[in-house]
Parts: sequence; structure tokens; C-alpha cells
Amino acid sequence: MDKTKKTVLVGMSGGVDSTLAAYILKQSGYNVVGITMKIWDGKLSAEKVRSGCYGPGEAADIEDAGLAAGKIGIPYYVADMAEEYRASVIKYFRSEYLSGRTPNPCVMCNQKMKFGMMLKKAGELGIDFDLFATGHYASVRYSAEKDRYILCRGADSKKDQSYFLYRLTQEQLKKCIFPLGGFTKKEVQAAAAECGFDYYAEKPESQDFYEGAGYGDFFRKGEMKPGDIIDEKGRIIGKHDGLVNYTVGQRKGLGIGGSGEPLYVLRIDACSNRIVAGPRSSLFSSGLAASRINWISSDYSGEKKSFSAKLRSHQPDVPCKVFPGDKDSVRVVFDEPQMAVTPGQSVVFYSGDEVAGGGIIDSAEAVV
Repeated sequence: MDKTKKTVLVGMSGGVDSTLAAYILKQSGYNVVGITMKIWDGKLSAEKVRSGCYGPGEAADIEDAGLAAGKIGIPYYVADMAEEYRASVIKYFRSEYLSGRTPNPCVMCNQKMKFGMMLKKAGELGIDFDLFATGHYASVRYSAEKDRYILCRGADSKKDQSYFLYRLTQEQLKKCIFPLGGFTKKEVQAAAAECGFDYYAEKPESQDFYEGAGYGDFFRKGEMKPGDIIDEKGRIIGKHDGLVNYTVGQRKGLGIGGSGEPLYVLRIDACSNRIVAGPRSSLFSSGLAASRINWISSDYSGEKKSFSAKLRSHQPDVPCKVFPGDKDSVRVVFDEPQMAVTPGQSVVFYSGDEVAGGGIIDSAEAVV
């Protein structure tokens, strides 16, 4: 390698996005090295029923990533991180579900694994690099005015993945390159095909965190305790087969009939092992409480601020006001009530195209 050039480590998944990201960087004159995390340990007896990040299909994805690296002409490494993944992501995933919350494992994986432990693992493998890149649809820039690195949305509003990256620190953002930030998905697929990566352009995308049939695979029988489904007045109206099979806003699979109107999961009470169900009108919240806040574009810990917020990755922004609380907590008040505010999920705050920060939802405020 030409040591006068900067070396970029590229996280490769075997898909079109990371493949084209590595190709673009190579063509731009960087020294490029590819790396893939091996996280599947085979401890779950999972049968692949969908394309996902965690599951038995990982071996094929690693092979595809290696073949892509060979075609691009870059060194390629596989980092065995199954133990670290189980300790950080799977443990968190299980703990949140058993607490009656609905976690977002991709958010934690990005912060702790892809942009954290994997880079340390690369150093242990003897890889010397200056920058780290992925195929995420987002961008990062340095603001001299704020003396901070700013995370921004990707140009493709339908594929923007900044929501999943809001927990990245200044130290992590400082080393990041997102080559696809200015591209749309269609442009990426077309460019990949034009550059000879037709197979990757046509390869199905990962649609879920887990490739298996259901999240129940992560839990032991003793952890899947049946319990009551109650209405808002506390009356028993049905039975559930384990809290981990349900999330706020869910309608299908409740097995409740005869109410005269569709019923949804309103709340999950892990202490009593009960699910509260009710009509769609009861799903709306005027605000929420969140903690584990990570501010990116500035430190808003001491002031009320107006932002737009996302409660889900593909949800349109909604205007809100954020009131800082104790330590790393905030209270959020929406301009208009929002549906299915889900504890355990992330709320991410935006100021235009900039990601101001975000946190983990603890509770929803009922509409008064």
C-alpha cells in the first residue's frame, strides 16, 4: 500500500451498499481495507425465513463480502465477534423485552459493535487505518463554528439511516466517512451494476434484525409466561402467550374478539405480566420521557429547544419541544399527539438535516 495515502477501513456486509462504498473509496485514491463482523454463533436453532443481520445466512454474506473485496482489489478480514455481540447486543435485547420494552438492537449494534469494538478488533488484527467507512445513507461534516462533528441525513429520504446512528460520539464521528450519503438507493444499484457488481445490485436487502421465525427463539420457556390481557378498566378480556411476543401498537395476534372495534396493545406491564389493550384512540400520546440522551450537534442539556423528532426510522418528522431533565433525561412534548409511542425504542431529534441527538423512550404521556 501507498503509505502516503490515508487508509480507510470499510465495514462490509456482503450487500450492495457497503460494496459500492468500498469501490468508490478505492477509485477515489484511498488505501482501502475491508472487514466483516462474524456475529452468528449458531446457539439458536434458527431456520432462515427472511433476510436479516443475525442468523445462519451470515456465512453466505461473509463469502459475498470476501468476493466483492477480491474484485475491488483490497485486503479483507473477518473479525470473529460472536462473543462480544452476545454480551452487548443480545443481552440488551433480551433484558429490554423481559422488562416489557421494545428495543432497537440496530442502534446499539452501531454504537457498541460496528463503530466501537470492531475497530478495536481491527487493531488487534494488525490493521492500521485512519478512517472508518460504512454503506449507511447518512453524512458527517465538521462545523468550525460549533467545533463539533455533525451527523446529517442522507440525500435519499426513503433510505436515510441517520436515525440508527444518533448514538455515535464525537470521537466516532471524527473518523467516519459515509460515501453513499449523497446517493439515492436507485443510484447506488445502477452504479453498482455499471461497475460490474450486478449480483450485489440485485441481492435482496436485510429486512429485519433476525432471520428466524420469531423473537421467541431468544427466550427460554420459563421466560415466556402466559398472562392476562386486560382492558383500560382492568377487566380480563383475553390471554397472552408471553410478553416478548407483543409490542405497543400491535393489533394482530391478540386473539380478542367481540369488542365491536379493533383492539391494540396500549401498554405492557412486566411487573404484573399483563398487557393492556384498547381502541386506537387510546394509542395517542401528547409527549414522552426519554433517557440515555446523546447530544451531537450541541449540548442542549440546559435549555428548552424546538426540534422535529422521529419515533421510528421511516416515520415523518413531527414537531416537538424538548425540556432537559436530570442528568441525561428529557421530557418531549409534541405539537400534535402521536400514535404508539413505544418504550425501549429511540426518539431522535433533528434540526433541519442535522441530527441534534436522541435517546431511549422510557414512557409515554397520555393525552389529557
